[in-house]
Amino acid sequence: MYQIDCPHCGPRAQSEFTFDRPVEAIVPPDAAAADALQALYTRTNPMGVDDEVWRHTYGCRAWLVLTRDRVSHAIHAVRALGPEALS
Repeated sequence: MYQIDCPHCGPRAQSEFTFDRPVEAIVPPDAAAADALQALYTRTNPMGVDDEVWRHTYGCRAWLVLTRDRVSHAIHAVRALGPEALS
């Protein structure tokens, strides 16, 4: 288990948080595209650093964006989810 530094509550155990999805999955694929369902349900799981959406389920209930290494699980940044977090 590792620690996640919630911007609202401070450092907390990873067990208080719930993984939701990679950030790129927030924007739905073009509904007119022939492979829209495939793009929605068939995602890659690349190695390396990626932005992910997590929720502090057993704390402040805030939605967060974690920049996390999928191999080492090292967390590089944590920010609150909002218009400024996705830019």
